[in-house]
Amino acid sequence: MPHFTSYDATDLHHRVLGPDDSGLPPLMCLAGGPGRDAAYLGDLGGLAEQRQLLIPDSRGTGASPPAADPSGYAFPHLAEDLEALRAHLGLDRFALLAHDAAAATAQAYAAAYPDRLTRLILVCPGSRIQGELPDDAREIFTSRSDEPWWPEASAALQRLTETPDLAEAHDLLLTAAPLAYGHWEAPQQTHATAEAEQLHPVPRAAFWQGVDEPARQAILAGLREVTCPVLVVTGDRDAVTGVRAGELVAESFPDARVRTLHAVGHYPWVDEPDLFARVVEQFLHTA
Repeated sequence: MPHFTSYDATDLHHRVLGPDDSGLPPLMCLAGGPGRDAAYLGDLGGLAEQRQLLIPDSRGTGASPPAADPSGYAFPHLAEDLEALRAHLGLDRFALLAHDAAAATAQAYAAAYPDRLTRLILVCPGSRIQGELPDDAREIFTSRSDEPWWPEASAALQRLTETPDLAEAHDLLLTAAPLAYGHWEAPQQTHATAEAEQLHPVPRAAFWQGVDEPARQAILAGLREVTCPVLVVTGDRDAVTGVRAGELVAESFPDARVRTLHAVGHYPWVDEPDLFARVVEQFLHTA
């Protein structure tokens, strides 16, 4: 697996998917979680069939080693790892896609290095950087109460808030998983089965640490200087981050649009792979 040396001399790893002779610029892709192995991204609905995907393993996930200090897991430091990877690959400018919590890393990167990005795609982001936590995700979850999986998922979600032990938490995550998808069929069930083993508790817990109010405001100020086009993709059945959070994120940029996909949850490339890949490719090709 390819590796690169980051700002603190740590060797980190990244994966390369797709052809290197497509004639299209590569797309950098960041996994969320936070602290989840990037394997859950798969090939992002077939995007790797069209262009090369560059997918870093963030510290403490995949093939990358744990951080020597927990502060290395905080998303502004992960943004510096991304800059180290860009330099290692010799990319002057590049397109960046980030899912879920990795949208925070991508925003920190965009604020610090606005001239490095040609396009920015944020998939199902939360709005913690924006300082608001809309409740429409819960409304979406409640609106699906007539689906057969809902009673058990609702009970599992409640139990997860009560700090169960690790073994029980794994089982509860799978029981509650349908709330993250637009459908609960074989592809979604297969994708969800891997989640518990892909999550790493220390990187997850440290992702938001050390980011105080002045740092948050500095990121927001930097986002207003980002000139590249930004696409925020949301799903109208996303009961994890909802739709409104994506709208708030888009409002932080001068040139951003929101595309809400119908019957899609928190993992659009799993629910509607062809639609997701088409939306992303259309945006990347937009002049």
